[in-house]
Amino acid sequence: MTVIEASGVSLTFQTADGPVHALKDVDLSIAPGEFVSFIGPSGCGKTTFLRSIAALETPTGGTLRVNGMEPDAARRARAYGYVFQAPGLYPWRTISGNISLPLEIMGFSKADRAERIARVMDLVQLSGFGGKFPWQLSGGMQQRASIARALAFDADILLMDEPFGALDEIVRDRLKEALLALWRKTGKTIGFVTHSIPEAVYLSTKIVVMSPRPGRITRIIDSTLPPDRPLDIRDTPEFIALAHEVREGLRDGHGHD
Repeated sequence: MTVIEASGVSLTFQTADGPVHALKDVDLSIAPGEFVSFIGPSGCGKTTFLRSIAALETPTGGTLRVNGMEPDAARRARAYGYVFQAPGLYPWRTISGNISLPLEIMGFSKADRAERIARVMDLVQLSGFGGKFPWQLSGGMQQRASIARALAFDADILLMDEPFGALDEIVRDRLKEALLALWRKTGKTIGFVTHSIPEAVYLSTKIVVMSPRPGRITRIIDSTLPPDRPLDIRDTPEFIALAHEVREGLRDGHGHD
């Protein structure tokens, strides 16, 4: 069974300066419960592919299925939550109000909204902060609120586009630990875009290495690390070997440029 299935996916943007080939012949299968990271140089199509899964971009070639459906049908079926690079919280809404917004749009009852908000705030360790406004929280806490909002309607798939990129290293480490704990607890399928080799290796069950534009998959690496990963696992020979394999994949991709 696959949750996300891409076959020969290509995407070309038409611009005033001519066509931009963002993706070329991308083939990928993602199974339920996998944590898949996409890594590659800037402009390689990582985010474009994630946005294609979310029906925010439309491939110009190949086929892409999410839960067996066209991406737009999966979007209408609320198949996924999406976490952007910036938290994107409305400053005039409290944290609870921001998390509630998609639930309001979807027509959940007030009681159901309250139950879901409490549950996801507990998942991301923000219990007690529901009445605060975004400007009263740190950047890391705001991003956790953004993750809670994406989890609130309980989609099976969570798509994350460099959600920790703007945070300092200490906060990133805390959030990576929290994200792994959340993934183990919920069993969700996660697609995660990153520029960081250690981040990809630490978080993932599968690492997809992409080439410079037009974005192609140069290597798919299955992690041999255990699901339970303390931060000091990054000092182990197994972790270092996986990081080396990712680095080699990135070099291979540049060789095709």
